[in-house]
Amino acid sequence: MTERQPSLFGEPEGAPWEVDDRHERLVATVVFPEWEGEFDYEVPDRLRGQIESGRRIRVPLGKSNRPVVGYCVGLDVKPPPSAFRRKEVLAALDEGTLLAPAMLRLTRWLADYYVCTWGQAIESAVPAGVRLAKGTRETVLLAVRGGAMSEPGEVRLSPVQRTVLRVLCESNESMTAAQLAAAAGCSLGPIQQLRKKGLIEATTRRVLTRPAEPRVVEGQDPFTLNHEQRGALEAIVGAVHRGASTTFLMHGVTGSGKTEVYIRAIDEVLQFGRQAIVLVPEISLTPQAEHRFRSRFPRVAVLHSHMSDAERHAHWLAIARGSIQVVVGARSAVFAPLPRLGLIVIDEEHDASFKQDSTPRYHARRVALERCRLERAALVLGSATPSLESYHAAMEGRYVRMPLDHRVHRRPLPRVDIVDLRIEHDRRTPQGCISRPLYQAMSQALRADGQVILLLNRRGFSTSIQCPACGHVVKCAHCDIGLTHHRADETAVCHYCDYRILAPPRCPKCGFDGIRYRGLGTQRLEAEVRSRFRDAPCLRMDSDTMRKPGAHEKALEQFRSGDVRILLGTQMIAKGLDFPDVTLVGVINADTALHFPNFRASERTFQLVTQVAGRTGRGARAGRVLVQTYSPDHPAIVTAAQHDYVRFANLELPARARFHYPPHGEMVRVVLRGEDASITDAFARDLTGELRSRVDSETRIVGPAPTPIAKLHGRYRFHLLLIAANHEPIRAAVRDAARSVRVPDGVQWIADVDPLDML
Repeated sequence: MTERQPSLFGEPEGAPWEVDDRHERLVATVVFPEWEGEFDYEVPDRLRGQIESGRRIRVPLGKSNRPVVGYCVGLDVKPPPSAFRRKEVLAALDEGTLLAPAMLRLTRWLADYYVCTWGQAIESAVPAGVRLAKGTRETVLLAVRGGAMSEPGEVRLSPVQRTVLRVLCESNESMTAAQLAAAAGCSLGPIQQLRKKGLIEATTRRVLTRPAEPRVVEGQDPFTLNHEQRGALEAIVGAVHRGASTTFLMHGVTGSGKTEVYIRAIDEVLQFGRQAIVLVPEISLTPQAEHRFRSRFPRVAVLHSHMSDAERHAHWLAIARGSIQVVVGARSAVFAPLPRLGLIVIDEEHDASFKQDSTPRYHARRVALERCRLERAALVLGSATPSLESYHAAMEGRYVRMPLDHRVHRRPLPRVDIVDLRIEHDRRTPQGCISRPLYQAMSQALRADGQVILLLNRRGFSTSIQCPACGHVVKCAHCDIGLTHHRADETAVCHYCDYRILAPPRCPKCGFDGIRYRGLGTQRLEAEVRSRFRDAPCLRMDSDTMRKPGAHEKALEQFRSGDVRILLGTQMIAKGLDFPDVTLVGVINADTALHFPNFRASERTFQLVTQVAGRTGRGARAGRVLVQTYSPDHPAIVTAAQHDYVRFANLELPARARFHYPPHGEMVRVVLRGEDASITDAFARDLTGELRSRVDSETRIVGPAPTPIAKLHGRYRFHLLLIAANHEPIRAAVRDAARSVRVPDGVQWIADVDPLDML
């Protein structure tokens, strides 16, 4: 970050001897999302008492003094500068602080770690609905003027007026005129008279139109913890009791009862007068998680992206005021403004959805680690398939590993069979998704009144549209990616920029009318299931069918009730869901992520197969899993079928170490995009040269090169990787290069610290 500057684009306004007032002034330090650095503005007397750290303010910007919004991050008394006059703050915008001191420190760290401006970090922590005061209206509130209750004897008051004064005085909060009239049992007339006599004062404030109201859920009785669960609980509670910012890795097989340990630990945290955050990876998990926690705790708030801005604002205010005990939500809930944080739980901590894909590109796990350190809270990371970063940290002693090796009630893990699609290819129904062994297993499960889950991590009907005559592939007009056929509305869609056309009946290039639609997607799988299992109600869950608010809750309830017998979909059905009647899981193609150009491909495949396998056998009946693959001997497939995480980690970690890939090194990915390929390529090479000049010989720079998807949203893309033993040197190099290089018009670049995506 740049050094603190005395004012933003300030111009000298006269010689030092022409400055009248040489006394010290109250100065607000301000940051902005768009600009790096911290800037000082004087607080005029009329705004003293209204400006405080963590609050938004309006200030003049640049030579034109354009009013802009910034964030006050500090107040101090300073002498006036000798060469110019500081500009003054124009207005305070919020009735209270948006960020407490601990959250300001967290956002300061976030900006440094993820190489962004402090203002961008703050805006990631404060939802847009809060900044825009969504769901509020201006309201006139009444209160008794200070000292007024000692004056009624000197002012003639009617009995009704005295009653109004008494009611308002005894109220803990200000009231509207209508509320006061109702409480005092009178009309508005006596209230207006008291205002004229100066005994009641009015203020205009923004209030919520619909305050957050906790939902009431029928309670659930806790079950008895086993030995492993009790040991994990005692370790967590001990850390909370000591006020230690300890990180625990709860490494438990699927169905081992991790959630019950979370709940018991939170209950202990609440007994200490502190609060908790529970993060879940997918929006589909939030309704289930919300229900589990609401059934055990009376004051639970939920934060996720499917809520309206007004709803998020109402919940955020309730959390900040301390009236909420537990916050449940997806990635951004890590910033929930709980004033007495004691515990953060991240369930399915390995999941890639905890990583933000826009600036600042933070990972909720890394943010939670820092927040718990700052607020002396405990952190619990739970997973049956921990990220290799977390597992490695536990093996080095930086985290406390708590294994849960057995399912509750000693239920066995499901048997996993691998179906070699190379052998089954000729036996399958033409263009079918379901092999003969999987079809037989589905038929058997359904006859036994069981339920079936089918995983295919690709949306659409056909994932490739190609002409057999000339070889032309129908691609997006803006991205270097093929379009996917969606049969419901007969469109061809780009899953990256949403470009869409009508599905072509013939080749757009040569006119051949035998164009072929190939590849498997969830829509094609759904059509085959409905055709081959006509008597079994089927439901598809993917981002196409789950767009409407409440769609996840409705779909999961249909499956839970038994109205749906076969649930199929993408990875949103693979994690965390608990349905005791599921006796079969089928993985349609385990290779979809295995051969991606990403060093994490094997890890993601192992995690996905293991997680979806864990959805079966969770009730009284044993479960079974069939994994269809063209790579039956791949270590990720074999070890997942054996439920052997440790063996997989022991095979994968040495391979990472050879190239200093995480967790054996730190990585920053720089991505450049521009409208002109040659200009962007040239700038990528110039930037790489600047970075090489700023790092030592221990830092490895790979690239630049075109990204695997070389064109996206109409822009050509290049990337390079910086790999070193620790982050700081490469983050410093990126920050220095950002200040010194001249970026050509039409070109943008970003730095992604700890990248997960390599596309």
